[in-house]
Amino acid sequence: MVGRERELRSWRAGGGLALVGGVVGLCLAGAGCSGQGTAVQGADAGDPVAALHRAADRLVAAGSAKARTAMQMASGGTRVTIRGEGVYDFEERLGQLKVRLPQDPAGTSEHRPITELLAPGALFMKNRGAGVPDDKWVRVETDSLSDGNLVTGGATDPFAAAEVLRGTRTARFVGRTELAGTEVRHYRGTADLARAARGASDGNRKALAAAAEGFATAEVPFDAYLDDEGRIRKVRHRFSFSNGRRDGTGIVDVASTTLLYDFGAAVRVRLPEEQDIYVGKIAAEPGEPGGTGGPGEGSGAVADGKN
Repeated sequence: MVGRERELRSWRAGGGLALVGGVVGLCLAGAGCSGQGTAVQGADAGDPVAALHRAADRLVAAGSAKARTAMQMASGGTRVTIRGEGVYDFEERLGQLKVRLPQDPAGTSEHRPITELLAPGALFMKNRGAGVPDDKWVRVETDSLSDGNLVTGGATDPFAAAEVLRGTRTARFVGRTELAGTEVRHYRGTADLARAARGASDGNRKALAAAAEGFATAEVPFDAYLDDEGRIRKVRHRFSFSNGRRDGTGIVDVASTTLLYDFGAAVRVRLPEEQDIYVGKIAAEPGEPGGTGGPGEGSGAVADGKN
């Protein structure tokens, strides 16, 4: 698409890190930061299930977009929201987000924003934890995560969020509304992650399959808002997973929202070279929660290892 820029750098399979807990774990641990799809027809909406199945392909046709994300988690009376903003190239499956963790409970200090680079099968993070040099990145193989990185990074990859809708089993057309000055169609339904994985692109297939196994349920309720070209303008998923704590305090409920706008925006993503990837243990920074809480994971540290 004219006006879009891409700057791609390769990375090698070796020399990575295995993430345990991730951004979500940092926040929650410290309390501060059924057969074939069925459709309800609606006037002006066509077949809701078919429209939602096509939504990811419509984004690829659009090329790129700016994105805003919000991830709200609730567990044991604690509720935190992580916000992100950036750009995404749907053709190349590359994106960049600046993710901001919430303030401490007293509101007296802020965590450093985390820069995240999104790529097929991989998540790169800068400012992820104490002990990592400022010029180094943490790399995570997303299909190694029990949530497929739908939650761990604190922001759902925009294309993965769209591909969850490929698993739509039931949906209904709620009605027309307006979103940021654009008329959109509002759909509400439920997607199955295992089914979404079977229809997903190569870069998301394994990750979504991992999420289908790792979440408390593979059924994902959602609200999706599509414009007249069938492109997602807003999608909100509701995920549930076990928090993995030994005291068995229950399920973590996550609401992940992705907003897409300014389609055709320039995207410039440079992936780190192998020598730019940090290999080692990462502790929480001072003031950051540092324990458990990631989907199906144990300790909150990033461990040594090759991916």
